[in-house]
Amino acid sequence: MTNAHIRKHCAIDSTLGDLLQQAMEQLSLSARAYDRILKVARTIADLANAEKIEAPHLLEAIQYRSLDRTVFY
Repeated sequence: MTNAHIRKHCAIDSTLGDLLQQAMEQLSLSARAYDRILKVARTIADLANAEKIEAPHLLEAIQYRSLDRTVFY
């Protein structure tokens, strides 16, 4: 997925953006991780037949990323 695709298909509102930014800071994640979290959140939303990414989808994607960090770091 290119950056243009991510911006188009993984768009989030400002509230979710703030939530993701806070998670990024607390978990010390990179910009690359930001994109990966958005892609996973989009996949979770697709599986839930949701038209857009919602808070539960984003939180689940963040949780998966935080689990990955605690296992390997």
